[in-house]
Amino acid sequence: MIERDMLKEYAAGFGVTLDTAQLDAFDRYAALLVEWNAKMNLTAITEPQEIVIKHFVDSLSLLSLCPIPQGARLVDVGTGAGFPSVPLKIARPDLHLTLLDSLNKRITFLQELSQSLGQDNECIHARAEEAGRSPVYREKYDMAVSRAVARLYELSEYCLPFVRVEGIFAAYKGNDCDKECAEAGRAVHLLGGELKAVKRLGLPDGSGRAIVLIKKRSQTSTKYPRPHAKIAKNPLV
Repeated sequence: MIERDMLKEYAAGFGVTLDTAQLDAFDRYAALLVEWNAKMNLTAITEPQEIVIKHFVDSLSLLSLCPIPQGARLVDVGTGAGFPSVPLKIARPDLHLTLLDSLNKRITFLQELSQSLGQDNECIHARAEEAGRSPVYREKYDMAVSRAVARLYELSEYCLPFVRVEGIFAAYKGNDCDKECAEAGRAVHLLGGELKAVKRLGLPDGSGRAIVLIKKRSQTSTKYPRPHAKIAKNPLV
């Protein structure tokens, strides 16, 4: 389905070496994505070359920007069709993933995807603000990641409660995210975080990507995360 040599070359450009078995896994991933997308809305990106660049290579780019500890626990908040975490685990099988999404039919897809790829992922149907208050998940992860479309101050309230002290929240953003980072400053501070870096890179199709890295410096107050309606009505800006 996908051009494996292209994926291998582009991944290598970000310092990620993929073997034949990993390329096979990405090919199965793309095929399942397109198959399930005919039944439900998973992605607007369905052309093989675009899947390679805008989903797979984009997801893998984090590995060139931020060291992830061996055996790290990683939660993908609002994961949708499994991006960026499932590609990260294909490249780094040592990672332990929790895939969190509020839509149950996406969780059904992620369970089948995980089984097909031989990944023992935990697939959780829950709203982020509810799971983030649960002792089972709160401050239990070395890293939270998200490509969800939300402002950084809102994403921070959803994601930072999952991260242990000294862990990292990595938010995939557009290249022009400076204003968004500035307006998220108060939220990040209140939630126990510190903006560590904004890493920018170019994807093979010429588009830009920024990954915002936020370090968890102290425990998140039990006031957060608030219910979705309160987050929307009274953002931490």
